[in-house]
Amino acid sequence: MLTIHFLGTGTSQGVPVIGSSHPVCLSTNPKDKRLRVSVLIQWGDTNLVIDCGPDFRQQMLRVNCAHLDGILFTHEHADHTAGLDDIRPYFFRQGDIPIYATQHVLDNLSNRFDYIFVNENKYPGAPNVQQHQIDAHTPFVLDGMTVIPVEVYHNTLPVLGFRILNFCYLTDVKTISTGELKKLHDLDVLVLSALRIEPHSNHLNLEEALSLIRLINPKRAYLTHISHLMGFHDEVSKNLPKNVFLAYDTLTVTSN
Repeated sequence: MLTIHFLGTGTSQGVPVIGSSHPVCLSTNPKDKRLRVSVLIQWGDTNLVIDCGPDFRQQMLRVNCAHLDGILFTHEHADHTAGLDDIRPYFFRQGDIPIYATQHVLDNLSNRFDYIFVNENKYPGAPNVQQHQIDAHTPFVLDGMTVIPVEVYHNTLPVLGFRILNFCYLTDVKTISTGELKKLHDLDVLVLSALRIEPHSNHLNLEEALSLIRLINPKRAYLTHISHLMGFHDEVSKNLPKNVFLAYDTLTVTSN
């Protein structure tokens, strides 16, 4: 059994957007306020985070996560990686923090956070990471659980989703191949990105996400990576299929 905490469900700017007077950005409903997208997955004593965006510190405090067993990175964009420095409290207590990413993403992180990845003359306050190179075609084991990478495309950028047991997390999706879809049979819970109502060149919109959900046919699906242009949480939720839900920050679900 997995427990999934939605740490953030917003797009790259978050909701509300700075300086915006859009009605959703002015909403007082907590479900319309979205930090950058991330989830915490728990089983036994294991705490695993997918992506580590600029709201990571706030999210870890809010969920009261005292130790961290690893971070899976979907891709290199800042809204998924910019919080890496905030692993320092975990490092100071636990030692090196395991991170899992493709070589391309590891190279990108090592350039942007060189003071973390450098081996010589390292600044004493910088954290250390254990680098684990992964790829779309090779499952791996993390704390007793098999993790199956699933490759999707964010326009032309490859992004990894992850399946653990009957749970799968797919963010920043625009397209997915037939071969990768075969990894998504018999899902209990699917988390899938859906940016807004109108089409977008890099992301699934709501109609495209619902079409993909019908194809995959999970028992339950939760939409994430949502912008203010999706509309009000409560209004959009009324028109979704009975097994599809708009995720929101602090939502917790379970999956077999």
